[in-house]
Parts: sequence; structure tokens; C-alpha cells
Amino acid sequence: MDIPRIMVFRPSYAEFKNFSEYISYMEKCGAHKAGLAKIIPPPEWVPRKNGYNIDDIDITIKSPILQFVTGKQGFYQQFNVQKRPMTVKDFYNKANSERYATPKYFDYEDLERKFWKNVTYIQPIYGADVSGSITDEDVDVCNINRLGTILDYIVKDYHKAISGVNTAYLYFGMWKTTFAWHTEDMELYSINYLHFGAPKTWYSIPPSEGRRFEKLANSMFRENHAECPAFLRHKMTLISPQVLRQHNIPFNKITQEPGEIMITFPFGYHAGFNHGFNCAESTNFASERWIEYGKRAIHCHCRKDMVKISMECFVRRFQPDKYQNWLEGNDWGEHPEEPGKITLAPKPILNKKLMLEIQKRGCAPMKMKKKRKSKLKLDENDEEEEPKFKIKKEIASTSSIEYEFSPVSDDSPPPMKAEKEDLWETLENAGQIKDLLPTGMIKNSSKLRFDVKEISLTEDV
Repeated sequence: MDIPRIMVFRPSYAEFKNFSEYISYMEKCGAHKAGLAKIIPPPEWVPRKNGYNIDDIDITIKSPILQFVTGKQGFYQQFNVQKRPMTVKDFYNKANSERYATPKYFDYEDLERKFWKNVTYIQPIYGADVSGSITDEDVDVCNINRLGTILDYIVKDYHKAISGVNTAYLYFGMWKTTFAWHTEDMELYSINYLHFGAPKTWYSIPPSEGRRFEKLANSMFRENHAECPAFLRHKMTLISPQVLRQHNIPFNKITQEPGEIMITFPFGYHAGFNHGFNCAESTNFASERWIEYGKRAIHCHCRKDMVKISMECFVRRFQPDKYQNWLEGNDWGEHPEEPGKITLAPKPILNKKLMLEIQKRGCAPMKMKKKRKSKLKLDENDEEEEPKFKIKKEIASTSSIEYEFSPVSDDSPPPMKAEKEDLWETLENAGQIKDLLPTGMIKNSSKLRFDVKEISLTEDV
């Protein structure tokens, strides 16, 4: 099998000035076929004139995460536990301590073997998803915080800033911190610039092989897939390159050095790990080619903090011939990576305000009926009952509402009445509270793009 290889680009400063045009040029060269590409910026491009003295980086990592990895034989699950806030200087000192420092190694291949051999031991700390940028504000060329792609229509039309999606995130890594297998939210592109520090190892799967990779993950993590068909969006799944070879899943590997940019493409699964203390800046962006991917992206519905973007502003501008059918939920077509397979695009994500704006333009979005309030008394002449529906609202990060309909049987039991007596007292061992979590109090956190749990620790783990 001829596997598309990761391409490396070295643009001139003049070519680098128009980011969107250069991405288009890269795709004309076939860079997107590998799912990942590297850009070595021109020497004239200096994102931070004062350099990277740790004492000058006055940033607090509000939610560092301790990464626990469990599993065996190349299949692993990663659980992220939230720790106390720490400054970048504190993180730097911890990353270079004896416990967390990078081991001695001969070359990158040797370090990669050490990573997978010890992936379940000594949980590293990742300073991930830190909202902000350390790029100088006056940098107008390839400023990650304002790339100027069509993704900006989200801000223009919906006045929405989505942290880490259309604004920059910083990532402070140490040895063995990982980013699990995933594609970007809404199958967007991403850019990752390694400002300083140790390199990163990246793995990528060609988008054309993405469905095969999903089938492998689904078969190996059946419980996760049963609970959420889009469980890979939880960013918890690690699969070793050795396992990918055994199952004939094509992939590529590349090392990102400081001062280099990595670009991920729509539906390009990728994963990787950090070689030691470093700092990267990242965000998402879009192009016209992405729109069909975004329309047909599979969403996670089990978590309210997952990113969902209404495609209305993109379909209206760039696919006017499909706009009406898409609004009506009748947009049949191919996923770009599944040629010949005709499927129906998921229904639009439209909030009430957006629906009113669409109707003002004379378009007719798909009607979504809500359950009418029941009448206290029915007239004797009423012969037909209103159809009964259960309505489930899910508030997405773009303040949109999705409606799921399921018929309610006429035989459904009436709602239970609240009991006056305290049922707690009737339970065995009533009133006795047992500590089911000996490691401390845990609560859910929806603030991070990584799947995390928050835990109060009095001592370092």
C-alpha cells in the first residue's frame, strides 16, 4: 500500500504572509492526504522578540492535569486528574526534577521505545489548555491568535469566541505527557507552533484511513463505544504504533523541533507525546474545503462541554445551492473520505435567534415541534389528541439547541408523586456516609478540552 507521507514545507517570508493561501498551496501539493504536515517558518518570522526567559513568562497554569494511563499490549486509556494551579516557573522546576525529567537516551527511536515501555508508570503533569498567547500582539504574519481564515465568520455572525478553537491555547509539557488519538473538534484544521523547549513526537493517520482506525478502536474499546459512538472525541484513547502495524493501519511519525509548525487537516487522526519541558501554542482554523467535513462530523452527545459549531454561516456563504436542502434536513451527499457512500448530513444546529434570522431571509429551516402544554380539560368535541413527544435539550458551546424526538407510548405510567417521608432513613446503614474515594474528593470539570476529573491532593502524586 502506498501510504501518503508527511510533507515538510519551507515558505519564504512573502509566501508566509498569506496563511490561507499557503494552506491552499500545501493542499495542491497533496499535504492533506497524510493528515499532518510540517512548516519550517522563514527566519524573518519572529513571533516573540524578547525570547523565552522563564522568569519573564508570567502565566499561571490554572488547571494542570496529572495523566494516569492504564492498559496493556498497546491499548491504553488515559485519565486526567486536575491538580492545584501552578506558575510556569513552578511547572518548569517540577518538569526538570528527578521524578519527571527526561531519561537519558541514544536517539529519538530509543526515547520512543522508553515512552511506550513506561507509559503506565510515573504519571506526568501536563499544563494543557491554558487560554492565552505568548506571541507578540504586533505580529501580523501567522499570528496564531488571529489567523484570518473563514472560521472568523463565527465571531462575525454569532459573536462567539470558543477558547482553543478560534482563540489560542498554550500547552506546557514535560517528559511523557501525551495527547491521545483524536481529530479536531468539528473536524477542523489545527496549527501547533512549538515556541521553545524539548521536541514533540507526532503520529498521524491519513484521513482516507480514518474509518478503518475507528473500527479498530471501536472493537478494542467496546464498552466505551457502546456508551458513546464518538468516544474518541473524549481524548482518552492511546494505541501504540506496534498495534497499528499489526492491524495494517497505515500511519506516519514525525518529530517537531522548537520553532517549527505542525498543521493537522480535517479528519486527520493524530496523537503524540512530549520529550521534555516545552511550550506550544495552538488553535483551530478552517477553509472552504473543510465545510463538507464539518457538516458531516460525528458529535459526542454524552458531554455538554463538547464543541459544536453551527455550520449555517458557512453553508449559506459557500454552498448556496445546498443551503435550502440542508436547512430542511435533506442534504444527501458523500463524506469527503468515503467516496461513493451517500449519506444524509446531520440536521442543522440552529438556536431560536438564528432560526428567526433565516426566516427573515425567506428560507424555511426544518421545523422542530415542541410538546404543547397539556390542557386541564378537553372539549367534548375534541376527537384527536396532540402527538406526544419527549424533548431533550442540549446546550452546545455555541449556545445552540439540539432537539431529539422519541415517541411516548400511550401506556406510559403517570409521573411518580414525591414521597413526604425521607427514604434515606429506610436504607440499610442509614445515615452512615462511606468514603468511596479514598484518594480524595472528585468532581466533574467541564472547563478543559481534555477529559479531566478534579481531585484535591495534599501531597504530590
